[in-house]
Formats: sequence, structure tokens, C-alpha cells
Amino acid sequence: MQHAVGSPLPPPHQPGQGPHAGWVPAPHQSASYQPAAHPQGPHPGAPRRTAPVPPPPPGFPATPPGPVPPAPQQPPASHQPPVPPPSTAPRQPSAPSGPAPVPHAPAPSGHDATGHVPLPPGGPVGTPAPPSAPAPDATAATLAVLLIGPAGAGKTSVAKYWADHRRVPTAHISLDDVREWVRSGFADPQSGWNENSEAQYRLARRTCGFAARNFLANGISCILDDAVFPDRPVVGLGGWKRHVGPGLLPVVLLPGLDIVLERNAERTGNRRLTDEEVARIHGRMAGWYGSGLPIIDNSQLDIPGTARVLDEVLARAIASPPSW
Repeated sequence: MQHAVGSPLPPPHQPGQGPHAGWVPAPHQSASYQPAAHPQGPHPGAPRRTAPVPPPPPGFPATPPGPVPPAPQQPPASHQPPVPPPSTAPRQPSAPSGPAPVPHAPAPSGHDATGHVPLPPGGPVGTPAPPSAPAPDATAATLAVLLIGPAGAGKTSVAKYWADHRRVPTAHISLDDVREWVRSGFADPQSGWNENSEAQYRLARRTCGFAARNFLANGISCILDDAVFPDRPVVGLGGWKRHVGPGLLPVVLLPGLDIVLERNAERTGNRRLTDEEVARIHGRMAGWYGSGLPIIDNSQLDIPGTARVLDEVLARAIASPPSW
């Protein structure tokens, strides 16, 4: 910016001076003269010059050469409007000569910005995933259950209690009871396993399977119990699956040997076995471990507690049937 001919240039802006720091023109300048603000400093090609210093008044020593100290602040003249205090907002610079600068994108305001850091635009909230399907209710489904265990495991007592306390019609079928339907000529397995006892066992198992299918066809659940051995195909699971169907759910009751011996001692008649026979059967039943069938250790459970655990096991078996 050019000034009037013959007028000295205004002093450079130093800390504490300038149009916003109460700087006033020199005494030899006109009071109406207002220096133009240089927001971006003097022109790059113009040499920097300082204003001439007036001679000191009589009686005062001359100012030593060196940097000129800043002029003391004086109140503005009465005929000049008061200068507002400096604002923290950035001043808009005058348009410089030359190519126009590339405009910057304005900073977002309101709730879309934090300071001058733009936030990503908001998007729609996705629909939450539906809740997982609840576990099936084993107490209200029509089921066919096979309860397996050694003598004294409590399978017959648990099966009766479970059938009595379900919310849907349920029948209990015990293979030992069906086998004892034969009164004359009954082949007692305690007297030895022979062709007669095996034939009567097969007949009883087939009869149980026929009764179970008939109950299921009429909407009645059933629970069967039998001492099925894992290492003996003649009395294994294959026959039960063949006679009842692939939907049969086998569950093993296997308490500790001491519990089995204690319960066997409370039996009477041909249902009571010798301790040696009980220990032998219990040892063979341990082969169910690792078979993939659900096993319930009811050593510390009473009959109602075992029935509740059986419902939980059946609910998992309905959701993911075991392979057997």
C-alpha cells in the first residue's frame, strides 16, 4: 500500500504497538491520518524503514543509538472512536494480489464437530439380531426315552416319578416287568444266561417296542428302562432302536458302586442280586463313558433331583440328538 508523498512511513508493528495496541501517530503527522493496517506485513519487495526520531526537548539527554523503545500507551484522542479490545477471532485478511488461494472447506459446526475435527456422518442403526431360539421344553414334548443303568441305579424309580410328574400324558414301560409276564416257565437270568433267558428277553424287548410305538402314535410319551450293556450286542441299543425307532433318546444312570450296593441290599425276591454280580454289572456299565450318550451320576441326588436333571439332559438331546 502506498502513502502520501512526503509523509514518512509508520513505524513497524512491534510487540505492544500497532493499531490494536493504542499506537498514535507522530506529532508531525496530521491528527486525521490513520495508518493502514498491514495484516500480512509490508510488501515483500519494500525495504523496511524506521520513522525518524524527533530531537529531545531542552534539558533532556539524547537517546542513545539502538533499538527504539516502544512508545508509552496513551489514551485515544477525544475525536477518535474508541478502539475495541483485540478479539480472539481470526481477522479476515484482505485479498492479496496474484492467484487466488484455494479455499478450505469450512469446519462443521454444532453437534457434528468437536473443535475443528470433523466427525464421521451418522448412519442408520442396524436392526438388532433376533434373540436365539429358547431351549425346547422337555416337560411338554412327546418323547420316547430309554433309561439305562445297572441294577440298583434307580432307573425304575426315576422313570416312574418322571412319568407321574410330566405335563403331558406319559407311560412307563419296564422291561423287567414285561419279562415277568411269563409266569410258568419263566427263565430267570439269575439262574444263568442261556438260550431260554435270551429268547424271553428278546420277546420282552419287542413287546416293549410295540407298546412304545402304539403310545407315541396316540400322542402319549413313554419312558422305558433296561440294563443295556455296551459290550453285548444281543442286549444292546441296536434292538431298541429297531423296535422303537430312531427318535428314541437313551440316557445312562450310573451312580457309584457303593450306592449301587446299598440300594441292591434293600431289594427282595428275584430282583436282589449278589454283591459280586452287582459289582460285575457295574464294571461293564462303565463302558458307556466315551460312547457319546448322556450320563447322569445320581450318587448324591434323590429321585426328584434326578428327574430334574433328566429333563435338562433331554432338552439338550432334543436340540442336538446324540449319535448312537
